[in-house]
Amino acid sequence: MEKKLSQMKYEESGRIKKIDQSLKARIAGMGIREGKEIKMMTKQPIKGPVVVNVNRANSSIGLGLADKIIVEVDE
Repeated sequence: MEKKLSQMKYEESGRIKKIDQSLKARIAGMGIREGKEIKMMTKQPIKGPVVVNVNRANSSIGLGLADKIIVEVDE
């Protein structure tokens, strides 16, 4: 099932399917690229950032950016 990264639940994991073109270069340095496995670590309340794990490294992403990343989640 596909969902926005911002909609993932705690500890949920999946594979990145699509990243908005305007965002790709900005987050590539974090290891966040299409085809990579990603896991939701924490979500801050009230439109705060999310912390995800990619390649055994945690990265914090703003909620607006997380809305532009589509993930195929494990069921």
